[in-house]
Amino acid sequence: MAKTKTIYTCQNCGAQSPKWMGKCPDCNQWNSYVEESYAAPSGSAVTAVTPQLLHEIDPLKALHIPTKIAEFDRVLGGGFVPGSAVLIGGDPGIGKSTLLLHALKNIARLGKKVLYVSGEESAAQIKTRADRLGVAEKTLWVVTENNLENLLTLIKKEKPDIVAIDSVQTIYSQNLSSAPGTVSQVRESCGQLIAAAKTTGMTLFLVGHVTKEGAIAGPKVLEHMVDCVLYFESDSGHAFRIIRSVKNRFGAANEIGVFEMTGAGLREVANPSHLFLSERNQNSIGSVVAASLEGTRPLLLEIQALVTHSPLGTPRRTAIGIDTNRIALLVAVLEKIVGIQLFDQDIFVNIAGGIKISEPALDLGISLALYSSFRNMAVDPKMIFIGEVGLTGEVRAVSLIEPRLKEAAKLGFTKAVLPHGNTKSKFSVEGMELLPVKNLQECLHNIF
Repeated sequence: MAKTKTIYTCQNCGAQSPKWMGKCPDCNQWNSYVEESYAAPSGSAVTAVTPQLLHEIDPLKALHIPTKIAEFDRVLGGGFVPGSAVLIGGDPGIGKSTLLLHALKNIARLGKKVLYVSGEESAAQIKTRADRLGVAEKTLWVVTENNLENLLTLIKKEKPDIVAIDSVQTIYSQNLSSAPGTVSQVRESCGQLIAAAKTTGMTLFLVGHVTKEGAIAGPKVLEHMVDCVLYFESDSGHAFRIIRSVKNRFGAANEIGVFEMTGAGLREVANPSHLFLSERNQNSIGSVVAASLEGTRPLLLEIQALVTHSPLGTPRRTAIGIDTNRIALLVAVLEKIVGIQLFDQDIFVNIAGGIKISEPALDLGISLALYSSFRNMAVDPKMIFIGEVGLTGEVRAVSLIEPRLKEAAKLGFTKAVLPHGNTKSKFSVEGMELLPVKNLQECLHNIF
């Protein structure tokens, strides 16, 4: 028999130790070690492995099967792939189960056998949601089960094409003594479910809870085990839901899909740029439009800045939707290179619409918004800004400039301030006047 021993596992990162520790040395989390029983393997038969020549191996042809939800298919890379594992994470109530049920409905209409496994809700609760969403397909099966061994037996017996687990933190293996949701249980359950998906060719959807820091609960290795990782993003005050592809072995990473939460479920937003700019006031001081790129999708975003005198000894620097450190960098450039004094000013920056952006191509737009608010001067509402700002004030070139400009022209913008380096490649956009700049001073001189 296998010898059972006690081991302590960090519930934040999955690190293990033979003794309890107050602080995890890997992730620096306090009081995260939990005692678990671990049975060492008694030994197994060794299977001979035969190598193959690389040029003789048939390449894997990923056949994407669309779910008929355009925004969801975009982040998946065109649809789901048989034999793949997809992990969907997000805050409670953000719409993970709703979106998944919508997708499973469309997949069932293709004649696929779909199994929906719920570890949190009863079958009656799932039926209530399905009636509200209009889901009534005859090839969609529902089961409420938490035990991993029972679930694997059911999958082997029914042989479904699609299996959705909601949520993976509720599944437990009876071979482990730890409680459901712990690192050992999540890792073991996902490992066996993914192995079953790879060997049978079924597609596996896993719904995962997130921690207060926004990461999927469980070890980071969980994201390495699956083929695709999707995150739901949303602020509590917005009805918009943004699903982002963080990892995708069968498509482009960092793609986003935009949805709007309604009484009948999630509704696709086909033109998010128009949505984000729909409530923008014309000739507003401190408001500019910048062109970002999320995956392969260009987005036009309204950047709002408010610069006002601070009554505090240490002025506030607040940013919503963008990294605060990036704002501090641009403020320092404006003070040193441009010569305006912001050391005694409270600065607030907001990306309208509740979206979070990390692309440096918004630097020029943020700088113009800060300068506009500080000088109390409005910017031309038909002008967009694209460019990364360096520490010496230079405006650096960005990638894929032409799709950004075409998206802006489609929405009625007539002028574009862009880096001079992007004009080296000859291109033109109908109805768009290009204003190349080399540095921040030149840009401010031309605009104001």
